[in-house]
Amino acid sequence: MGNISAGLPGQRKLLFTAGLGWLFDAMDVGLLSFILAALATDWRLTTQQVGWLGSINSIGMAVGALLAGVLADRVGRKPVFLFTLLLFSVASGLSAMATTYAVMALFRFFAGVGVGGELPVASTLVAESVPARERGRIVVLLESFWAGGWILAAVAGYYLIPAYGWRSAFLVGAIPALYAVYLRVQLPDSPRTPVPAARTKRSVFANMAAVWSREYVRPTLMLWVLWFCVGFSYYGIFLWLPSVLLFKGFGLIKSFQYVLIMTLAQLPGYFSAAYLIERVGRKFVLVTYLTLTAVSAYFFGNATGLTTLLIAGSLLSFFNLGAWGALYAYTPETYPGAFRATGAGMAAAIGRIGGVLGPLLVGYLGKGRVGLIFNLFFIIIMIGAIAVLLLGRETKAEELLD
Repeated sequence: MGNISAGLPGQRKLLFTAGLGWLFDAMDVGLLSFILAALATDWRLTTQQVGWLGSINSIGMAVGALLAGVLADRVGRKPVFLFTLLLFSVASGLSAMATTYAVMALFRFFAGVGVGGELPVASTLVAESVPARERGRIVVLLESFWAGGWILAAVAGYYLIPAYGWRSAFLVGAIPALYAVYLRVQLPDSPRTPVPAARTKRSVFANMAAVWSREYVRPTLMLWVLWFCVGFSYYGIFLWLPSVLLFKGFGLIKSFQYVLIMTLAQLPGYFSAAYLIERVGRKFVLVTYLTLTAVSAYFFGNATGLTTLLIAGSLLSFFNLGAWGALYAYTPETYPGAFRATGAGMAAAIGRIGGVLGPLLVGYLGKGRVGLIFNLFFIIIMIGAIAVLLLGRETKAEELLD
């Protein structure tokens, strides 16, 4: 399996080095949700403009996921792994200097390209570098760094933005990410990256067509529906979470405080999924966690009291992020090595399209229809759960296809 999977210390180094980049990616996305709430006041933006800023970030993520996936099967996982994090770091730092809506949108697009490109390539590299019996658990633990980034974002949003303004939040998220780039230079490439001779025989378009070949049409359809539904609900809910609390009548500081409380539930969500995924399987975790995410979304959107709101919001964080971890573990297991990153990148790109439409839905329906918005999220999430139930195949403990 190569040097990375030769022993526990190598696996820990890989997990930490890859996870650190995910942490700062998540911190940037998380901070954006707080920054959008502050920008709406500072720049007097409409809800539609706020929604488009969130969606432009997701458009960049869709472009990044597709391009990075096909490139990783052509030039290797590691070069793409490094470049995408560097691109994100630079674009996020430049976002702090934006003085107009258009410039901010441009920087958020390129930051999205970096984040969207990194995530499927990172999960593919890690999945290819660890033994089958531990693969699901380790990939979910990799994804748990996302929760750490959101927690840091919530802390920064609560303490930093009110005191020092939204520009400081972008810098805090971008500068440390450059250190993660430095750490990644020392990592070897995936031991399952297609060898150069094999890469030259297959074109990018051949790899993209292979994802929809007769053998893979069913799992690809399942993954695309699943990624779309999860991306639609996650970005629609979490990029708007502080603003939704403002819609419900809470002040800016209180909204940030309550989001911090809800965000803390993400880590146990990941850890529980990491525990269950190698014991009961990918399908069980995805179907169960998505169903409970949908139920939590319904109660959160229709909550009238603070206690119900906090409990439903915490459960929403717990189950939604646990499902994300299982999704990232499940996706690379579907395809053979020759077009694994391409398949994962294309599925992730479809998820980012959902991530474009979700925030726009909230922006255009507006603050007077929170209950209706979350009822729609309930339906969308359940469609994803049903797709896995009916079309998914269990891949627990299976060796990756060559």
